[in-house]
Amino acid sequence: MRVLLTGCSGYVGSVARDVLEAGGHEVVGLDTALYDGCDLEPLTPPPPPELRLDLRDVQLADLEGTDAVVHLAALSNDPLGEFDEKLTYAINHEAGVRLAELARAAGATRFVFASSCSMYGAAGSSELVDETAPLAPLTAYAASKVRSEESLARLASDDFSPIFLRFATAYGVSPRLRLDIVLNNLVGSAIASGEVRLQSDGMAWRPLIHVEDMARACRAALEAPRELVHGEAFNTGSPEANYLIRDLAEIVAEVVDGSNVSFAEGAGTDPRSYMVDFSKISSVLPSFRCEWDARRGAESLASAYRAASMDETLFAGDRFTRLSRLRTLLAAGRLDGELRWQEQVLASSAA
Repeated sequence: MRVLLTGCSGYVGSVARDVLEAGGHEVVGLDTALYDGCDLEPLTPPPPPELRLDLRDVQLADLEGTDAVVHLAALSNDPLGEFDEKLTYAINHEAGVRLAELARAAGATRFVFASSCSMYGAAGSSELVDETAPLAPLTAYAASKVRSEESLARLASDDFSPIFLRFATAYGVSPRLRLDIVLNNLVGSAIASGEVRLQSDGMAWRPLIHVEDMARACRAALEAPRELVHGEAFNTGSPEANYLIRDLAEIVAEVVDGSNVSFAEGAGTDPRSYMVDFSKISSVLPSFRCEWDARRGAESLASAYRAASMDETLFAGDRFTRLSRLRTLLAAGRLDGELRWQEQVLASSAA
C-alpha cells in the first residue's frame, strides 16, 4: 500500500518507516520537523519528510493516491498536553480528525490511529483492564485520545476503516530519542549519574511496549483482513509487560553496574496507575507478538547511551525532552505561540 506516515521524523515514526518499508509498503512521510537535530548519535538520523507540513495545514491534494494512513503525529505526552490544553486538542483531536476526513475523501481505506492506554487513568491494580473498561483520562493528552477515538469511530464506513491501537508506554532505542518516558529516563539517569532516580514513589503500575514492537503493530493493523480490525480498538502491548515503576528501577540498577535507586525530593504518588489486558490483540492479530521486554530494552538503551557518551549535561539538556525542546524554540523566537514555525508565519504575512 501507499501509506501516509504522520510524525515520520519522531521517536516512533523514525522506526516505523523502516518496518513499513520492509513489508513492501511505499511510505510518504509527513512531519513538521519540530525535533530536527534531536538525534542520538552515532545512530543515523531519520530522513527528511516528503511532506514537511504542519498537521493542521494538510490539504486534500497531499493525500492523493494514499491507500492508508498511520497517524502518529501529536503533542505526545502528558507534560506536553498540560503545557497548553487548547493546543493539545487542536492538534491531537481536531487536526487528526480532519486528516481522517481528508483521507477518506481521497479514497484511503484504512486509518491506523496511535491511541494510548493512558486513557484508562487511575484504574488501580486489582484487575486488568480490557478494551471495554471505562475510560477515565487524567490529563489533556489522554483526554485528546478519547475524543479522537470517539470522532474517528463516527467516520467508519464500508470503504473506510479506522483502527485504534491503544499503545502501552513506549520505550527503547530510536534514532530520534526521547528521555521523557519512564524506562528511557531511568536508564539515562543511571548512565549519566549513577542514580536510577525516581520522580514518584514508584508504586504505580504501567504497561510498557518497545518502539520496534509499536511499529510492527502498525504494520499488522495495515495488513490484517478488514473484517478483523474495522472500527476496533486494541490494547497494544504484551501480557507480561505490566510493571511497577519501582520494579523497573530495580531492573535498571541491575543492568547498569554501579548504579543505585534513589528518589527525587518530594517524590509522591503517581495517580496514573493501570494494568492492561492485551489478550484481544493476541487473539485477533496472531501475527503480532511483542519481541522485547524491559530488561532487554534496558540493556539496549544502556549500550546506546554509552555509545553516545551520555553524561549529565546531555541528559539534562533539551535535545531529548520534548517539552524542553519546544520551550527552547519558543524562547528563541523560532516558533510562535501556536507552535508554528515563525519563518512560515513571516512568509505567509509577506505573501
